[in-house]
Amino acid sequence: MIAEPERTAAGEPPVPFLDLRAPYAELRDGLDAAWARVLGSGRFVLGPEVEAFEEEFAAWCGGAHCVSVADGGSALELVLRGLGIGAGDEVIVPAHTFVATWLAVSATGARPVPVEVDAHTFTLDADRVADAVTSRTRAVLPVHLYGHPADLRALRALARRYGLAVVEDAAQAPGALAYGSRVGSGDSTAAFSLYPGKNLGAVGDAGAVVTSDGDLARRIRLLRNYGSEVKYRHEVRGTNSRLDELQAAVLRVKLTVLDEWNARRAAVARRYLDAFEGLSGVEPPRPASWADPVWHLFVVRCARREEVRRLLAEAGVETLIHYPVPVHRSGAYADAGLPVGSFPLSERLADEVLSLPIGPHLSAGQVDHVVTALEKAFTRTG
Repeated sequence: MIAEPERTAAGEPPVPFLDLRAPYAELRDGLDAAWARVLGSGRFVLGPEVEAFEEEFAAWCGGAHCVSVADGGSALELVLRGLGIGAGDEVIVPAHTFVATWLAVSATGARPVPVEVDAHTFTLDADRVADAVTSRTRAVLPVHLYGHPADLRALRALARRYGLAVVEDAAQAPGALAYGSRVGSGDSTAAFSLYPGKNLGAVGDAGAVVTSDGDLARRIRLLRNYGSEVKYRHEVRGTNSRLDELQAAVLRVKLTVLDEWNARRAAVARRYLDAFEGLSGVEPPRPASWADPVWHLFVVRCARREEVRRLLAEAGVETLIHYPVPVHRSGAYADAGLPVGSFPLSERLADEVLSLPIGPHLSAGQVDHVVTALEKAFTRTG
């Protein structure tokens, strides 16, 4: 039986994995004003708030164009469809990721081809990608997992060699740096999820694509709006994937503090990393020397995960697992013919990864409480 959770040393309540009320508490005046502005305007779909957010987010990322869409999964799918990827094609994806990455490929009619991830960054292992390229491969879809960017320099070099597109799944990494450049900047094409729990989150589903390719941006705009640029004139078979004006207005307010919030996340991550020095039984994340993560999640590996989770829960520290079932072992891809052992590292990660609370609104007392709980947990289990 799990004991009653402790309070922090400062008398604060137990530490939630993520507090989605805190952003509103901090930005209440700006968010209330944005909400009232949209409701008073009578414009709710593809209006001035969406246009302004697209301009502001593209500039913030360092990209040329932004196309907002209904959610992160749509962002990935519509990029792939905009590139002409479909039935008979193959897209290389990481074996360890959220299922949405694979589903976006499948939604186009193409086949996701998984490749093992790097043992330290948990992102697509560029050294293994070449072995997965066939005559049907059209694109590589790296995921900037947990806020850590994939090795874009190596992946782009490989893509040039084989004539492939690179589409970044940046759902967890707005603002992350790879070799000094933000994901989505320059010549990139990146798809973002703006789900409430993300570093930049709406108050419902939302997504965006940032790209340097003006023709691709136009195709995605068509696809998100029933294939139409002019009402009732439909150029292609599109869908309905439009960002609401209300969500765009909220995102504009939050974008103004995203750099600060990412910096707060990094401060929490540094505190955790310092705490893990000398502890046994746990492997903390190891950012690459060329990367500056935005710490969407702080994920450690520990062999005795369930016992550690229990000890942390008893101390009032909520944890989650990202992700407990490898995509190739899920029911959704049971027909892919990938038996146990196909991707040993990804399968091991599914058994070992543990996500700790991290976010821009954790108090110093809460962080100290998590650190104390970790030291006790790993002392007892290490």
